[in-house]
Amino acid sequence: MKKIHILLIIIIAVAIGAILTTLNNTSTYADFAEAMKEPESEFHIVGKLNKEKETSYDPQADANLFMFYMIDNKGLEKKVVLHKTKPQDFERSEQIVLIGKMQGEEFHASDILMKCPSKYNDGKPQASN
Repeated sequence: MKKIHILLIIIIAVAIGAILTTLNNTSTYADFAEAMKEPESEFHIVGKLNKEKETSYDPQADANLFMFYMIDNKGLEKKVVLHKTKPQDFERSEQIVLIGKMQGEEFHASDILMKCPSKYNDGKPQASN
């Protein structure tokens, strides 16, 4: 075999490996009920902060531990343990997307995405019709 053929085989093998790795690491959007059925899988959970319940963040004890309660889009509430610092303006968020896994009755999030009020509507939620 020529060197070019060997090089092409190696490139193809690396490309196939990269594609398989990407497919295995994809997570899907779900609710807490679906995440509870498959605790070994990672999910994106969309919901809202339950502002009636207390949040817990003590940066002196552990700066990478923030706990709160979230209600998913189907109305199920769960305690969330975020393994990161508390995001700025967290309480003002309109919608939250958590990335993580269920562990028992708690959802352990490795990352969080927040939709905050737009600066174009002066930070006031728009009225729904």
